Amino acid sequence: MSTIVTRAGKGSALSYAEVDENFTNLNSDKIQSGGSASIITLTSATITALTATSSVLTSASISALTATSSTLTNPTVNNYTEGVVSIGTVTTASTLSLTNGTVQTATLTASTACTFTMPTATAGKSFVLLLKQAASTGNGTATFTGVKFGTAGAPTITATAGKMDILTFVADGTNWYGSIAQGYTP
Repeated sequence: MSTIVTRAGKGSALSYAEVDENFTNLNSDKIQSGGSASIITLTSATITALTATSSVLTSASISALTATSSTLTNPTVNNYTEGVVSIGTVTTASTLSLTNGTVQTATLTASTACTFTMPTATAGKSFVLLLKQAASTGNGTATFTGVKFGTAGAPTITATAGKMDILTFVADGTNWYGSIAQGYTP
């Protein structure tokens, strides 16, 4: 950013050297046609509104970016990664939180029924739960509070030791809706 000395700021007339320095400062900050420049560097910044036209943001150009209450309209997103959260082994109850990621992994305890409490059903939120059975024992079960499943009803979790089910959830602002793909070997 150029430093410009003004008469009002100085409180008196500018010298020839100060006028020349103003032009030198402006000249060094200009962007030549066809050139590229770093306009702004964002690091660990909170942005409430960002408008970019014909711009490419890559992981090399952004190390940390937090956007709060922002809306992206019609973006194209390529090769992205969602945050992954390892919940670990769950016992009789587990509360799901999307704070740290929208791909969650959990392992059921052998022959134990776990009740998962869902996060608040905010319109447009979604997440995936990779739900695994214990490697050598299996037979853990799971239920989900406040989830509406399709006409087949709530699923029966694959009981085979070492197998994994993939549950997908999406919220409409009032309810969570769930679907399942079953019997994977992780």
